[in-house]
Formats: sequence, C-alpha cells, structure tokens
Amino acid sequence: MGNIILQTRDLCKTFKKQKAVNNVSLVIEENSLYGLLGPNGAGKSTILKMLTGMLRPTSGEILFDGHPWQRKDLRDIGALIESPPLYENLTARENLKVRTTVLGLSSSRIDEVLKTVDLTDTGSKRAGQFSMGMKQRLGIAIALLNHPKILILDEPTNGLDPIGIQELRELIKSFPEQGITVILSSHILSEVEQIVDHIGIISNGILGYQDATSCEQDLEKLFMQVVSMNRRGGE
Repeated sequence: MGNIILQTRDLCKTFKKQKAVNNVSLVIEENSLYGLLGPNGAGKSTILKMLTGMLRPTSGEILFDGHPWQRKDLRDIGALIESPPLYENLTARENLKVRTTVLGLSSSRIDEVLKTVDLTDTGSKRAGQFSMGMKQRLGIAIALLNHPKILILDEPTNGLDPIGIQELRELIKSFPEQGITVILSSHILSEVEQIVDHIGIISNGILGYQDATSCEQDLEKLFMQVVSMNRRGGE
C-alpha cells in the first residue's frame, strides 16, 4: 500500500433520526483514482460534503495527510460537487479571474488550468452558452486553481453526451500523473471501472467493500452483492 493521503474513521452523519452515513472508514492512497460507488441516495454526496467541510460529521474523524482534518486543509482540496459554480454571464477566463482574485492566486494560473481542461479557445463565449461537458470542465478548472493534492468529483458525468463523457474520462485519468489524488463518486459502474484503481462500494450509508481493482473482478456482480447485503428491510 502507498502513502495514505486521506482517511476516515467510523465517519457518521445523522439527519434527524436517519443515519445517512454509518461508520464509514475510507482509506485513500496518494496519487490514486478512487471510485466511491453506490446507488442514488446511498450516502456518497454526504461523505464528499464532509470531506470538503460543507457538512460537519455527527461522529468519527477525518485524517488528511496524516493529521486531523482542519479547515485550512481546504487549500489542498479541490472539489466539484453538484453543479459547477459558474457565473453564466462571464467567459471561462473571467470566471477563473474572479476565483484567482478571491484566493489571492497569480493570474498566470488561469492559462495553466484552461490548457489542462482544454478550454483555451472559448474566447468571448459566455459560460451560459457552454455545453454541459464544457461547463463540467470549467468547474474542474476552478477546482484545480489552488494546486490541490486531492480533487473530489461528485457524479461528474451526469447529463453528458458520449463525447463529453469520453473527454472527461481522459481528463480525469491524467490527474494522478500530475500528483493529484482523485476521489470520484458515481452510480454508473461502466464509467468508473474504466478509470479507477481503487473502489469503495457504499449502500444505505454503509461501506460494504473497499479494495484495489483487478482485471478479474466482476464489478457489477460485486456491486449488486454489496447493495443487496446492506438493503434495509422493507425497502
């Protein structure tokens, strides 16, 4: 096993009387591409929101780079959760300029991330006129501005056409080579198994499986076993 960059220990999140995340212990290796799999409503987004400080855990702990997670660690975490945070009346470059100004970063970083996500030629086109795939890539560019050690992507291919999915897949696969660990959530097995090297399967808030991927693995069969095992009675 390589160096561990992020770990959760018995992480729980309860909303009123419902336990959305139940004693989840993730282990994320540095420079890996980790797929967090599960059906809709399994608790994936809730976990990612706790990792990014959007939600506070009810109990358990998060360790980042060997120490308890602190808000200042957000400097090393980039995230795209739910819709990309875009100003639709601004161009790609203008959207990034707003963020670099807020974060106190050099504007030279704008050209770097635009090149990374292949949006250098959008010119004066406003973000509201972008395709869904272009919006997703601009959202990832925003998440990359602060040179993150970890990039967290929540269902990034939702709503994309086959070409957009292929482009995003190739982009995501390139990040570990750049020293960026990726945590990718999805309920689409065929998309994830092509790019990840580690998986965790969550169902009804419970992490039922976690390991490195292998060529011999029947991911669909494994996924259905974990989901069936953790299905609540009557649901």
